[in-house]
Order: sequence, then structure tokens, then C-alpha cells
Amino acid sequence: MQLDTLCQSCGIPLDNEQLKGTKLNGLKTDEYCKYCYQAGEFTQPNMTFSDMKETVETQMKKLKLSEHTIQKALDLLPYLSRWKAI
Repeated sequence: MQLDTLCQSCGIPLDNEQLKGTKLNGLKTDEYCKYCYQAGEFTQPNMTFSDMKETVETQMKKLKLSEHTIQKALDLLPYLSRWKAI
């Protein structure tokens, strides 16, 4: 999956319209998921990169995904646009 088809905050695949977040005008965005971005704003604007890593790991463990898959997702986070500047 290409980097631009993932939420640029958490890395969740945006292959389903229902997963996409919304802009201020209510239209769907191709950049962020609904868990990270609603009405043109981050749902957790003060979230740090460390917080996101912990959240992604926790959620993926709840889904009983393999450690390899979880590590791949965590390794991807620094390349997403929300975290690139950090």
C-alpha cells in the first residue's frame, strides 16, 4: 500500500470512505482518518509522536496482530506528514 493511501497521522489504510476524516466543510479528506481528524481539526491536537506510537501499538495488539505487523506500522509513523517535521 502506498504511503498516500494511509492516514497521515496514524497510518490506518484509507481504502474505505467511511474511515476518512472530514474537512471543516464536512467533506471527506483523503489525508486523515475519522479517528484522527474531524471537522478540519485533529481529534487530539496535543498528541505527541510518542503518544501516537503507544496508541497504534495498543490498538493493533487489541486486534491480535503479529509483532512483525505492529513493528512495521510503528516504523512507518515517522514518514507520515503529521510527524515528518518532528
